[in-house]
Amino acid sequence: MAFREWKTFAGAGFGAILLAGLAGSAFADDTLKLTELSPNGADACFGRVYDAAHLKAHPKQKVARIFFYYGHDPVSRPNEEPNANSDTSYNGFLTTTVRGAKAPEWAGGWCNHESEDDKSGPIRCGMDCDRTLASLKVDDKGRLILSDLSSDIYLDPDSEEQLGKAEYVRQALGSEDDNFRLDPMPSATCKAEFARIDPIDPALGPPLRERFKSDQAFCYGRDYDAAHMSSHPDQLTQSIRVFRGSVELASYASGGDVANWPDGADIAVSVTTRRKGAKVTQTYSCQGEADQWRCAASSKMSDFSCDIAQKEIFLKRGANGTIMLANPNSSIAIVDLCSKAADGKTKSDDKVYRLEAMPQSACAP
Repeated sequence: MAFREWKTFAGAGFGAILLAGLAGSAFADDTLKLTELSPNGADACFGRVYDAAHLKAHPKQKVARIFFYYGHDPVSRPNEEPNANSDTSYNGFLTTTVRGAKAPEWAGGWCNHESEDDKSGPIRCGMDCDRTLASLKVDDKGRLILSDLSSDIYLDPDSEEQLGKAEYVRQALGSEDDNFRLDPMPSATCKAEFARIDPIDPALGPPLRERFKSDQAFCYGRDYDAAHMSSHPDQLTQSIRVFRGSVELASYASGGDVANWPDGADIAVSVTTRRKGAKVTQTYSCQGEADQWRCAASSKMSDFSCDIAQKEIFLKRGANGTIMLANPNSSIAIVDLCSKAADGKTKSDDKVYRLEAMPQSACAP
């Protein structure tokens, strides 16, 4: 069982974390109302790629590529969040690539006129924590003037104190990274630029919430042979099954909201270990979060001497029809979930499982 780092939150960097917060700050009805940026109501794209001569003449400018997109979210890709949340639109998205970087960074915000009637005056794009993404103005040639861009736009608000001055300067934008003049471009150009941030792996296929229907049973698992167990002496798991069966389907049918699938979906995880031959089954309640299901241990099926709601596992799409289960914080019942052995990060080599589809009978209680 190969170990690899597992992200327990969506994306990386301040911009990705911000995306979740924007849902409470901007709504579909609020977007696409700045006619200066989009006279016909369509998504709008502005950008510029600086050549070597320009960058040589501006040594304190780190940004080599910059794009601003106004309209529907160009960052999200097929993900696990419910369909009911998928049409939320945000006003402004900025992506930049600094010299020598292999991929862009990005941030998002909501854009409005700074006036009482919200129909005139300067345009400001705000972010959480009362930060400014940028100020916007369109010149007489239709180019976007982007100003008030903070050097720490992609960093946490207290990053200078956390990182130290030298590292902060290294990660922040340059002193000449402001007052950009961006040309109007096809929206497809911006979408292609944002796609460079985290390219989609076609081998992963559709998200789990599409692969598995709310009324559909499934069974995934793996049985580790003697050779594998011998070569992984720190692995406790001998056999594992992840499934939705008749009990889980009935639970969702009685109280689940199909429009918000997979939020509220129960799954069961059965394990046997090399130390104990008996199978132990634990139920988890899941919700979609970015590109994964976050599943918290549930006490529906049995009583516990502790609060197990903080015991979480994560499901993701794997390549070629597999699914990946992450157990970063000792939340699989290979140990007593209320014991000291379950405190903190998983100590054994039982952190990430690659599971294959199996007949439903293989997951029978």
